[in-house]
Amino acid sequence: MSNVILILSCLGVVFGAWLVYEEFRRDLMMLQQNSYMNKRYSKWLKDSGDTTSLARLTGMIIFFICLWGKLGFVGLAFLVIFALLRALNLHNKKYKHALVVTKRVRRLYAVLVVLALIAPVVLVVLNPSVGVISWIAITLMATYAASHIFIYASNIILAPVEKSINRGFYNDAARILRSMPDLKIIGITGSYGKTSTKHYLTRILSEKYDTLMTPGSYNTTLGVIRTIREMMKPYTEVFVCEMGAKNIGDIKEICDLVHPQIGILTAVGPQHLQSFKTIENVQRTKFELVDSLPSDGLAILNNDFEYVANRKVDNVKAVRYGVTHTDDAQYIAKDIKYTPAGTEFTVCGPDGFKIQLQTHLVGECNISNLTAAVICAHYMGVEEQKIKYAVSKIEQVEHRLNVKHTPGGLTIIDDAFNSNPDGSRMALEVLSHFNQGQRIVITPGMIELGDKQFELNKALGETITKNADVAIIVGKYNRDALLSGLKESEMPEDKVHCVDTFNEAQALLTSIVRPGDTVLYENDLPDTFH
Repeated sequence: MSNVILILSCLGVVFGAWLVYEEFRRDLMMLQQNSYMNKRYSKWLKDSGDTTSLARLTGMIIFFICLWGKLGFVGLAFLVIFALLRALNLHNKKYKHALVVTKRVRRLYAVLVVLALIAPVVLVVLNPSVGVISWIAITLMATYAASHIFIYASNIILAPVEKSINRGFYNDAARILRSMPDLKIIGITGSYGKTSTKHYLTRILSEKYDTLMTPGSYNTTLGVIRTIREMMKPYTEVFVCEMGAKNIGDIKEICDLVHPQIGILTAVGPQHLQSFKTIENVQRTKFELVDSLPSDGLAILNNDFEYVANRKVDNVKAVRYGVTHTDDAQYIAKDIKYTPAGTEFTVCGPDGFKIQLQTHLVGECNISNLTAAVICAHYMGVEEQKIKYAVSKIEQVEHRLNVKHTPGGLTIIDDAFNSNPDGSRMALEVLSHFNQGQRIVITPGMIELGDKQFELNKALGETITKNADVAIIVGKYNRDALLSGLKESEMPEDKVHCVDTFNEAQALLTSIVRPGDTVLYENDLPDTFH
């Protein structure tokens, strides 16, 4: 029996170590997705209930049993099985945004390992009679159950190091920009629409200039710094810089580095209200771009949004554009006509400016974003024919109102990246035009809306009823709010389905979908948030 106990103890150590590794990997992924900020990481822990999950509580129970010294053969076997199954589960789990193993992540891992090793060494020294293997097993279960504490501690320990490293990167990026005095820099921000506008503008400007844009969602200060240091070439003529923000001052910090001459503000809306608290704070932060522009620069502002239209700008020349609210706009998108091939529309502006355009893109939001890009390109001297050609060749940005047709006769509208009230409304309006078969919506609702979380998701449920035939609600985070809106707007109960995960939604979809149907994937769908 002693040999069996020894074997089980060794297996417990091996599988326990694997479990801790996988849990650290998952925790680091969420820390990374929350910008390595302990405060935001804490918010995720609170919302997700991860600290009190069944798996965590089981690990804690095993730890206390080990500490009590009553584990025995059965307890050891249970520890081995639990550690193995949980580690396998974490290892095989798929995430929409997996951990990106950067140098910073490696540094965090190193500190985590050191912290995790200190405890068993101390315990063995204090009480050697218990045995090294037992203490290691005990510590591994404690480390797994309380891994969040180790994440916090490692992040705090490394904070001075990261600050020093980031300052060096910042200074290097500033040096590169100083060496390119003729570089034209365009800042783009907004509660939503900034990434699509960035792509559209870059495609149009590339007809005339060597243009670099911040890739993907590199819209933080560190993302901008990395773009400059790794992708900027001496011959780059235009830098299109997307600027994101979750706190007041975030956009100003980027502007203080890049000093944009042109700024595009696509929207001010109830996005990230959990951190901003009020729409006025969102407005103040987004306008940090406009406030940072030089007196001889240009601000391009979307007047379709109240908190853009009602903000006076007197520090720089400002032109305003609109699709629906055009009274005070200098540039207007009009004569919009949706066709099987996409959209036809006309942009009209001052001094007789008028350009008729064709695009593969659909949806009012895309027309709005294209309009901003056209205004900027026109201001920078791109010829009309080149603008027309570029707009006709623009491809849909992945996960942003991207329409695809499958060989089986199914139409997919992929709007899985957007998570805001206006974007959702526009996506559902696009869906309403597809009336050959069933119109099916798959959504978890919207996140980071602060005190308006329930209210706006309830309204989303009502909008779904008006524009769709079937609703599949993913996760529990916004379920009650969405169901309330669907019920009040009298969506038939047999057309409403609730599932816990995106994989379950996919399985359900295959059982109800038919050729000719249209499926809208609406809003962010990472299972980590639901």
